[in-house]
Amino acid sequence: MNIEIYRLIEGARKAEGLTVIIDVFRAFSVTCYLFNNGAKKVIPAGEIESAYQIKKNNPEFILMGERDGKKLPDCDYGNSPAEIENINFNNKTIIHTTSAGTQGLVNAVNAEQIITGSFVNLGAIVNYIENINPEQVSLVCMGIGGKEPAAEDEYCAKYIKDMLKDKSPLKFEEIKSELKKGEGAKFFDKNKPWFKERDFKLCMKLNQFDFVLKAIKGKEEEIYLINSKS
Repeated sequence: MNIEIYRLIEGARKAEGLTVIIDVFRAFSVTCYLFNNGAKKVIPAGEIESAYQIKKNNPEFILMGERDGKKLPDCDYGNSPAEIENINFNNKTIIHTTSAGTQGLVNAVNAEQIITGSFVNLGAIVNYIENINPEQVSLVCMGIGGKEPAAEDEYCAKYIKDMLKDKSPLKFEEIKSELKKGEGAKFFDKNKPWFKERDFKLCMKLNQFDFVLKAIKGKEEEIYLINSKS
């Protein structure tokens, strides 16, 4: 098994084989909580206009979106796991547009198979890859806005790679401590209320869920996410 780590939107375009698009803070942590709360599928939209158009055509869908971390106008929710952790999404379809994670999904055009990556379902991701045992695995760290590397995604990719290579990963508590002082500090900044302190805690719950989220191509090249256990 050959494992490559790529970065940002350009990296997503280069990814081949079984591809894991990683966005820890917060897109693919949020989607795990959505599916845990009963969501039927999530439609990732790369462009804001596309997200609004899908909502217009399907008013019963739930619209979630952010840019620069802030909830977009006319969205039902932003991109915060704390905001939706206790909401019942039973059998609902969610439209999701974000600065980084959803951009990776729509740009991974050379991937054979795409799943999402986060700490909250990391063990399930590793088990899924080991069961398939593909020749090529691409781990794509989406970073900040898909344009700048972010430590949380780098840690997540390395953790997955170490486990697949039977190496001992860095202790998770050490990762949490480093992130709280670094990239995760924004969740504790009172001047940035759109980043909630509980978001950090929810995104950093290792192995909270036992499923992976698979990207499926639908009609007219539409991409949507489903729970692997649904």
